[in-house]
Amino acid sequence: MSSTNTKTYESVPAQKVAFLGLGVMGYPMAGHLHLAGHQVSSYNRTAAKSIAFCAEYLGATHGLTPKAAVAGADIVFCCVGNDADLRSVVLGPDGALAGMKPGAVLVDHTTASADVARELYAAARAAGLQFVDAPVSGGQAGAQNGALTVMCGGDAAAFEFVKPVGMAFSKAFTLMGDSGAGQLTKMVNQICIAGLVQGLSEAVAFGQKAGLDVNQVLDVIGKGAAQSWQLDNRGKTMVADKFDFGFAVDWMRKDLGLVLDEAKRNGARLPVTALVDQFYADVQALGGQRWDTSSLVKRLR
Repeated sequence: MSSTNTKTYESVPAQKVAFLGLGVMGYPMAGHLHLAGHQVSSYNRTAAKSIAFCAEYLGATHGLTPKAAVAGADIVFCCVGNDADLRSVVLGPDGALAGMKPGAVLVDHTTASADVARELYAAARAAGLQFVDAPVSGGQAGAQNGALTVMCGGDAAAFEFVKPVGMAFSKAFTLMGDSGAGQLTKMVNQICIAGLVQGLSEAVAFGQKAGLDVNQVLDVIGKGAAQSWQLDNRGKTMVADKFDFGFAVDWMRKDLGLVLDEAKRNGARLPVTALVDQFYADVQALGGQRWDTSSLVKRLR
């Protein structure tokens, strides 16, 4: 990313930051923080990833534990897999909360449950710290380009402190409400995507069965009311049977599980989302666990 990066960074005071979790999202996000002039300390469960990050971004440092990595940081960013992963890096004697300096802010970019967001918010406050749940949308490409959309829940003061720094990897960084509101907003996002991708899959499969030039069809309908990000960015790759564009089916099923669990609690009716979740289970059964979410079309062929 560093050699081809075209992101323009806002001029903000340099902060000492830590980044926990250097996966396909976290690695480029942490890289943007470094390139924006912040002092970055990193931690990854597989230490080789963190060591490689420090080799690429000279001046970054590596922590053997989350506690070690966050020492002295003003802001700690985190992006891991799920609720259990999140608790493992935040809580406990070697977790982030045990090593953060008083008043520091933990910003969690994991797509997790609203319950764990509220749990960690309370734990952080009890320790004299601050916590913002901040899941992202935009996928791997958004992380690499520094163009993520970030949905936040938490206290306004903590949010305002971290926003200028977080804009290093974002195009939008918005406070949605109290603790948990960021995660709930991400759930709304995933509900929209699930329905859109299934509709697009059916449209592509129908057009192919009808003998149409589906790429031409997509060009035409993309200029009208059917236009969407999914159509613009995934329509033609679906036609070409290419499904290696980042956000994996396994991850989507995890996210939709969070959505459906939350719907059981709040009484929301999500018949289409529940159905599409089962369609993604079909894709998993086809061996498509790591295909991207547009692979829904595979089950229609």
